[in-house]
Amino acid sequence: MEQQQQMIFSVSEANGFIKALLDRVPQLQEIYVRGEISNYKLYPSGHHYFTLKDAEGALRCVMFRGSASRLRFRPENGMKVIVFGRISVFPRDGAYQLYVNSLTAEGVGDLHVAFEQLKEKLWKEGLFDAAHKKPLPRYPGTIAVITSSAGAAVHDMLRILNARWPLSKVVLLPVRVQGAEAPPEIAGALRYANRWRVADVIITGRGGGSIEDLWAFNDERVARAIYDSEIPVISAVGHEPDVTISDFVADARASTPSNAAEIVVPDQNELRRRLGVLSGRMAHSERARLDALHKRMTELARKRVLTDPTAFVSDKRMLLDYTRRNLVSAAQRQQGERARRFATLCAALDALSPLKVLARGYAVARAADGSILKSAAEAGVGDCIDVTLGSGTLDCVVQARHLGGEEHDGTHEL
Repeated sequence: MEQQQQMIFSVSEANGFIKALLDRVPQLQEIYVRGEISNYKLYPSGHHYFTLKDAEGALRCVMFRGSASRLRFRPENGMKVIVFGRISVFPRDGAYQLYVNSLTAEGVGDLHVAFEQLKEKLWKEGLFDAAHKKPLPRYPGTIAVITSSAGAAVHDMLRILNARWPLSKVVLLPVRVQGAEAPPEIAGALRYANRWRVADVIITGRGGGSIEDLWAFNDERVARAIYDSEIPVISAVGHEPDVTISDFVADARASTPSNAAEIVVPDQNELRRRLGVLSGRMAHSERARLDALHKRMTELARKRVLTDPTAFVSDKRMLLDYTRRNLVSAAQRQQGERARRFATLCAALDALSPLKVLARGYAVARAADGSILKSAAEAGVGDCIDVTLGSGTLDCVVQARHLGGEEHDGTHEL
């Protein structure tokens, strides 16, 4: 009976006993498990809870905040991963679970997954939109370089900047470009440059290296600091094939730090050549304009109005005389024509004049009322009539009338 009582365990004792058994199995203390994430949850405490599953089973997992802080990407449901940790029992629930120390995406590296996740996130937020890109100044007065002061990249940039455009002032803001401290330092330098307006344009980057070496420029803090910069930013990270999140956010991307130095300033030699060409064109254009003006001036100088200033008045005087003669001649012709016409009309009128008839011996008799007597019957014996002759007038008294060859004395009228 006493032996049977010793075999009775409380729930917590049974869970503790099972936990002790599992903890003593070496294979369960350092175990790799492959599976697909489901029911993923991130609690405010910073702990991650999820289930690993395959076609035939499932395993509860927990990743505490300390281990989760080393994650380079954000786990998602459906993601195939390989986890490393230990299997043990949580005494309170009596359920065994996998305590995860590290988590790696299967098939691709953690950094690649983290890069793609952040890239998609920032793209959806519009940080890569071309509308937000600021133009680079053509002739910057001051250039801020945010990079490591000990690297070869900064010396290459300074050499190229001095050779291409020595008129620009270069301000170096030294930061670490590798390691956990690099992202906050780079972001802080960007904010400092904007707060104090230390430059007209900013170059940030570093020389080449592995993806781990360049990872500071894939950090979200750096990306947002570049996006928030009011000063145009050129991202110059690594070599030509290297692409970082900073390249997408920056206003311009350079394939290398040396290339950034070539992009940010013009080449003084090329500018001198262009100025020489433009100067030659301007001189040629001005010579052509002066030649045209000289030719025009020569043509004007040969004109009669300048060689003989009075010629214009003389020509107009001759024209006036010519016009006057024409007018006088036209007036004379018109006057002669009218005189001839007047003479013709006068002759015709004179031919029709009764005075001409009278001049040939005829006379015109008028009654006392002035009416012309056309017939002897129109006057009576004893009437006073006027007889107009070719020259002069006679006052006569009708003594007799002769009508149709017969004589009438007034006592008998027809």
